[in-house]
Amino acid sequence: MNSALAVSSGDPSGIGPDIAISAWTLREKMHVPPFFLLADPELIASRAALLGQQCPIEITTPENASNVFGRALPVVPLQNRQSDRPGVPLVDSAAATIEAVEQAVALTLSGRSRAVVTCPIAKKPLYEAGFDFPGHTEFLAHLSSEHLGYEVKPVMMLAGPLLRAVPVTIHIALSKVPVVLDTAKILAVSRITAIALKNEFGIANPRLAIAGLNPHAGEGGSMGMEDETIVRPAVETLRAEGIDARGPLPADTMFHAAARATYDAAICMYHDQALIPVKTLGFDDSVNVTLGLPFVRTSPDHGTAFDIAGTGKAKPDSLIAALRLAGELASHRAQQKRPAA
Repeated sequence: MNSALAVSSGDPSGIGPDIAISAWTLREKMHVPPFFLLADPELIASRAALLGQQCPIEITTPENASNVFGRALPVVPLQNRQSDRPGVPLVDSAAATIEAVEQAVALTLSGRSRAVVTCPIAKKPLYEAGFDFPGHTEFLAHLSSEHLGYEVKPVMMLAGPLLRAVPVTIHIALSKVPVVLDTAKILAVSRITAIALKNEFGIANPRLAIAGLNPHAGEGGSMGMEDETIVRPAVETLRAEGIDARGPLPADTMFHAAARATYDAAICMYHDQALIPVKTLGFDDSVNVTLGLPFVRTSPDHGTAFDIAGTGKAKPDSLIAALRLAGELASHRAQQKRPAA
């Protein structure tokens, strides 16, 4: 396995190039693991000049990226070109954005990189170019499924320095959560999370805290029956399978320091139940991790920020955290695959 991480550059009109450049310039101070950027080299050089960053660019191969990393930002060029128009999302850059993700996955699956780290994308220009997937995660699952020959079900984890949280339902209206939520979904998400905590995070006996859906976890059914009829059966099944799971727990008392010390990941019933505490506890250095893939994938926990692209205001903290975590998870995964002595 190559020792460098594959970084897809994201939407070139957003802050993806900015934070990648900044992460490289801070490589020694912030202990950034070696990575290479899948991008248009001319765009990266142009953006570095616009930002006033002393960031030499060197075109290289994935295998040589670690050797280059100390002296220059290694760039593995794309076949498609990217236009450098900070703040202006362009349809003509969509092909390169998609290619960067495809190449990052292909290189990692073939062992030519350690893991995939994705910079933020904007969906609108991709849709206008014919992109058929709701977002990054679904596209990564599709590429994984094609490689493996069976359907991959990805799970989103938000991992911060003080909390890991996994939402069972994600981008749907709050009113639809009780309709969509079922025991099978909670079980699937919890099982994948437990496996990932063991194989990628190196936690031998993962502990899951399962949040209730309703206030006070339904308070015995007086505030809604979903916690008794949907959540509790999932917890009981997980425990019967040997997974250390507790719940349904009242979400309003799950996230203080003493409570967090009792579990390794919180399984939450809807988007904001998971993301509000994660972002409150670690807004700048939380990382989006996709579990259930045949490779490690992390991403900064923010969007393209078109309004500050090219201005020098973008902070690389979340990307640096994503790079560090990707390296750690890839190491744990590699250790799990090694035969016992």
